[in-house]
Amino acid sequence: MSEVIENKVTVKEHELSQAIFIVNKHAKAAPMPKVLYDLKKSAIQKMLKEGKAQKIGLHFSNNPKNAKQQSDVIVQCGEYFFHLPPSKEDIKTLPHLGSRDTNKRNPKTHMSLSRAKAIIHSYIGSHSYNPKTYSSHQGQSYFQQNNKRTSNIFTSSFLGKDFLK
Repeated sequence: MSEVIENKVTVKEHELSQAIFIVNKHAKAAPMPKVLYDLKKSAIQKMLKEGKAQKIGLHFSNNPKNAKQQSDVIVQCGEYFFHLPPSKEDIKTLPHLGSRDTNKRNPKTHMSLSRAKAIIHSYIGSHSYNPKTYSSHQGQSYFQQNNKRTSNIFTSSFLGKDFLK
């Protein structure tokens, strides 16, 4: 990861990189991360097209799916580095840099998830974004999606049998 983007990074691009970092961080712990990962991917792809980000190379994945070895593309956005699934073209053209360096970290960032999503939606041009109703399942919470009883999220064994009568 010794290559660095030579262009000066604007404040707006720095804030966008921070927003991608926050969305990626929350996606790792989210019960349904697909929407957040799609948001991250859309923003990075647009940054790559505009020359605001750069593909650096390939790293071995820490979490290979069905293969014993899998590689991820390293993308530099300002002073932040992200990993994306590689395309066939990426595998052919990008240098393989081996395993990830666990000592290298992205800078500490403080931003709310809602602000990060709003910044990214504004950047990628998602005009339908409404922070009050945005979720991965059209405004329904995780518990509403996965529990038939939405009035009480605790199981009967947690509350005791007499509670549900």
